[in-house]
Amino acid sequence: MPIVAAHNLDHLRTFLTAYRTGSVSDAARLLGISQPTASSHVRALEATLGYQLFDRTPAGLVATARATMLAQQAARHLDALEDLVELSGEAGAVVHVGGAADLVAEVLAPHVPELVAAAGGPVRLHVGMADDHLAQLRHGDLDVVVSSVRPRAQGLSGSPIADEEFVLVGAPRWGQGLTDGPGVVDELERIPVVAFAENLPIIRRYWRSVFGHRPDTVRAVAVVPDLRAIRAAVVAGAGMSALPQYLVRDQLADGSLVELHRPQIGPLNTLYLVTRSGRTEASRSLRDLAAVITRVVIARVTTAEV
Repeated sequence: MPIVAAHNLDHLRTFLTAYRTGSVSDAARLLGISQPTASSHVRALEATLGYQLFDRTPAGLVATARATMLAQQAARHLDALEDLVELSGEAGAVVHVGGAADLVAEVLAPHVPELVAAAGGPVRLHVGMADDHLAQLRHGDLDVVVSSVRPRAQGLSGSPIADEEFVLVGAPRWGQGLTDGPGVVDELERIPVVAFAENLPIIRRYWRSVFGHRPDTVRAVAVVPDLRAIRAAVVAGAGMSALPQYLVRDQLADGSLVELHRPQIGPLNTLYLVTRSGRTEASRSLRDLAAVITRVVIARVTTAEV
């Protein structure tokens, strides 16, 4: 394989960023250069190497087999060089972490001192939807995301860290008179629902998983796009909802909520720790931060307390 001269390291860096993001325009934005410059870097590297790195399709860049091999070989060296720079500058650098509002508030925020210590500098916690956060991570606006959606985009690496179990809960009065027989579904569907969105995404998933069909007759008495607010409304007696077990553990223990139905296996939602490919391995601070996040999420989601 032709040797890439030292002055072409910028070309190699542009290629690797385009490979990871799947887009020359995204690579240009992340590197702070123009798209024509990024494209010229890739073309120049192809000319130096003597083979094509990407197939250009209407859907975007598709890496060739040789490009994949080059990326694997180059990544560890370029990332190591960048890590040397980071080691002198990452102390005090801001690290951006994304997650669902309930997870950030209930799981991550109580451990901010540990997160800051692991990151070696300030931490910014961002709340939002998983798909939005994964897009922001891919574009370089976030550094780490705890996602309920499995990452599939090129340039992202995700590891499953915990399974949330969802339980159907309501204030004690809604559980009075409920049976365990075949008519329980009809009884449950007469209870009003406090939903996350108008299309009842969490309730629909619970019904399909547990009962094998959609909840055709349930009605939403309130819609609140925050699981903590849903919990408060349900505790107040507004109706029922399906919530992560860790989020209602204390309320089930003190009796302010009851489980309205107890299937043999409750619906599970896998949480993933997601970073840009290669960054956790290359950055000591991100590696340490990822380890702390993984530990506190596992402990909070799967046990009574950390």
